[in-house]
This record gives sequence, C-alpha cells and structure tokens, in this order.
Amino acid sequence: MASIQSGSRGTINEPLSDRARWTALVIVTALFFMWGFITVLNDILVPHLKGVFELNYTRAALIQFVFFGAYFLMSLPSGVLVSRLGYKRTMVAGLVTAAAGTLLFLPAAAVLSYALFLGALFVLATGITILQVSANPYISALGNPETASSRLNLAQAFNSLGTTIAPALGGALILSHQAAAAQDKMAEAASVKVPYLILTGILLLLGVIIALTRLPTISAVEGESGREGTLWDAIKVPRLSLGAIGIFLYVGAEVAIGSFLINYLGEKQIAGLDEPTAAQYVSLYWGGAMVGRFIGSALLQFVKPNRLLAFNATVTVALSVTAFLASGYVAMWAALLIGVFNSIMFPNIFTLGIRDLGHLTGKGSSLLVMAIVGGAIVPQVMGYAADKVGVHHSFFIPALCYLFIIYYGWRGHRK
Repeated sequence: MASIQSGSRGTINEPLSDRARWTALVIVTALFFMWGFITVLNDILVPHLKGVFELNYTRAALIQFVFFGAYFLMSLPSGVLVSRLGYKRTMVAGLVTAAAGTLLFLPAAAVLSYALFLGALFVLATGITILQVSANPYISALGNPETASSRLNLAQAFNSLGTTIAPALGGALILSHQAAAAQDKMAEAASVKVPYLILTGILLLLGVIIALTRLPTISAVEGESGREGTLWDAIKVPRLSLGAIGIFLYVGAEVAIGSFLINYLGEKQIAGLDEPTAAQYVSLYWGGAMVGRFIGSALLQFVKPNRLLAFNATVTVALSVTAFLASGYVAMWAALLIGVFNSIMFPNIFTLGIRDLGHLTGKGSSLLVMAIVGGAIVPQVMGYAADKVGVHHSFFIPALCYLFIIYYGWRGHRK
C-alpha cells in the first residue's frame, strides 16, 4: 500500500554529516516497512476473525472500516501533535501508540471479543497515522530538496516490501493452525497472540532506538499558521477535489480486493485453496504493486503521468471484470494481476491533484490524506455485495471504482 505523502516541508536546522543523514534515513525507512507490514496483516485478520466469530462479509469488513477510519479521524490531530512535539518525539509517540494497539490483541483474544479486536485496531491505526504524518515530511527534508522524491520512493519501496512479506508470514503464523483449532474458538483466536506480541516488542524497540538516537532537528512545518488558505478553499479546486475522490476510490478498491482475496481464492469455482495457501498468493498481489512501482518509475521518464494513470486504470477495469465474470485460474490470475497496475495510482493521483496549487498545497495534501478513508468505506460496500451475490461476483465493485480513475486520468485532472 502506498504511504501518505505530505505536502508540507521542513528544513534541517543544523549541518549534517553523511553518517548522520544515513542513520536517520535508515531508521525512518524502517518505519515505512513496519506500517506497510502491519497494515496488510489486516488481509489475514479479515478471513481469520470471520471464521472465529462466524461473521458475514459485511461485519468482517469492519476490520478495514475501523482501521482506515482512523486515518480520517486522526490525520489532523496528528498534524497538531507534530507542531507541538516535533518530528522525533511524534514518531516515538506513534510507535508507543501502535504498540499499545498490538498489545490489546492479547486481551481481545483471551476474552474472545470482536469489539475489543476492533478497538485494538483503531488504537493501532492511530499510531500508524501519527507515524505517517510525521515520517513523510521528515524523510523529505533529509537532504537536497531536489532529491526528496527519490528518498520517498526509496522509503516506499521498503513499505511495499512490508506489504509483500506480511500476507505470507501472517498466513503461516495465524492461519496455519486454524483447521486444527476450528472446534475450539478460544484456541483459534489465540493464534494472533504470538505474532502481535512480537510486533509489540519490535515497535517498542524502534521507539527506544529513535528516542536514544540523535536525529537531525527539522524546523516547524510550513503552513501550520493557516496563512496558506482554508481546507474549504482547497476543496473548491475541481482538480483537487476530483483527485480526492480518486484517492478515495483507489485506496478503497485496493484494500477491498486484498481483504477478500483469501476468501475469493478459496471459492471452488476459482481455485479452491485453503486459507494458508491462499495467503501466500495474496503476497503476489501486494508484491505485484512493488514490482509495478519500479516499472512505473521507469516509464514515467517518458510517459505523462495522467496517461499512465488512465492506462493502468483501464487495465484494472478489464482485470476486475474478468475476475467476476470468469472462473478458474483465469479469474484467479486476473485478480492477482490487479496489484501490478495499482502500483502507480496513488502517487500519480496525488501529484496531479496538488499540481500548481501554490499556497493551497498544504491544505490540498491534507484533503488527499483524509481521502484514504476510502479504505474504510469501499470494503464495507464490497462486503455487502459479497453477502448478496457472493465474493466471486462482488468484484464488480472495484471495477466501478477504477472507471472513475480512468476519467480522472484523461479529463478530470485538467479541471
């Protein structure tokens, strides 16, 4: 999953040695990996908790609703936290908050409470939102402004590495014992304890490392004073507001597909895979996004961003239609290949949306960040469709989402 890119800027307050710069870059890049890994673990939790609590698809999709809803609710408060604490302390606060969320998985499994699982996910997502809001502008400022995009792309490559590894590792740790524990719901739920306890330790360790490491101090974020205009001023720019709809639908479609892919691959008319095996294939979906990002980066040297965006969206519509009309391995690979063409959508929509905004760039970035709430809403819609027509045929929902992105690539970004 693509990470948030902030439109804000900061400047280093002190001369930096190459060693200090690289130390900071490595530490912050580790954060990108961690939140990519944790976010995509939700694709394992959806089928796992669906089985534990015997949920329908709509209720199982509440996992993504709560998780991505935190982005919408906590993005602006996280920005305030950055302005008060600074980047380093805010990153530590984000790690501690995320660790509290992963730790809450233990009592949720012990008392077998779906509500407590959802509460733990909200706390975890709040911590990740804090990390995203602080780490993106921080890594942008770690060097020459002309190479800021390069540093973000490097960090996002590690974010994609996390999203690729998580389904395979999570499937092995969480889903592998599910069949044996199927008659014991407590034992089945308990399979999340060890993985999330390990994550708690890693998050706290990263927090201690950042707290004890002398990281470069970056000046206050530009635009905190509100002189750059209001959020409503930004919304009134058609190119930006249509871009926010594009981000909403893209993130929603990507997350919805990932959420139900294990169940989709388990359908007899598709591949009939058991859940641990299907989880390995989900890694291909997210790994495709990583590969596509590198290919797209090369293509963007001589292809206009809007054209590549429209082309990729057209392909994803075709693949989504194939996924819900076809069956067998044709449908299976059509669904998995969507990940490759999802790859460049987030950065291209984001860049086109804030292009030439001038003094509204900061507010425009905030609006696009808030639009990530699509990851909360679209899976709910797809879950409802899956309950009505089956998970196989629910793939018409992402197809509709990608249709709008075709429009934005060809026409909407010009407004």
